[in-house]
Amino acid sequence: MSTKTRTTLALALAALLVLVAGTAGVVWLLARDAEPHEPELTAYAHGRAVTVPPFYYCTVRMEDCRQGETVFLEVPAGNPLQISLPSQVVGTPWELLPLYSRENGEVVEKPSSYRDHPENARALTVDSQPEPGLELIGVELQVMILAIDETGKEFSIPHAIWSIKTV
Repeated sequence: MSTKTRTTLALALAALLVLVAGTAGVVWLLARDAEPHEPELTAYAHGRAVTVPPFYYCTVRMEDCRQGETVFLEVPAGNPLQISLPSQVVGTPWELLPLYSRENGEVVEKPSSYRDHPENARALTVDSQPEPGLELIGVELQVMILAIDETGKEFSIPHAIWSIKTV
C-alpha cells in the first residue's frame, strides 16, 4: 500500500471519528435537556395496539399530580387484552383491576396484583370473558406506594394509574 493511500485512509478514519463524536455529543445534549417522560403502557387486542399514557400520575411523594384520559381499545368477547408494562413499572407493587359487566348491568371486579404473576412480569393478559355472561368493560393498572395516616396506620395508595375502556 502506498504512502498516499495510507494517508488518505488515515484522514478518512479521522473524519469519521470526528463525525461520530460530534453526533454522540449532540445526542447527549438533547437527552440531558429532555423532560422526564411518564411511563406508558402498550395495550393490544384483536390486531390493534394503542399507547396508554397515565390516567393519573404523581411522584412517589404524591407531588406534581397530573390527570390524563382513559384510552379506548375494542376487545371483542373471546379475544384477550394484552398489556405490555414499561420498565419503570416492572418490579414495582402494582394492582390490575379488570372490570366486567353482567347482562343485568352488575359490575364485577376480578383484581390481581404483582404477587399473582411471575416475578418481574413484563406483560399481562386479561381474559375478555372469564366466564359466561361476563364482558370486559375496562381495566385499570395501579402502581402502589405505602402511605401512613396521622395515627401511624400504614396503607397502600396508587401514585400512578393507567385506564383502558374496552366497550
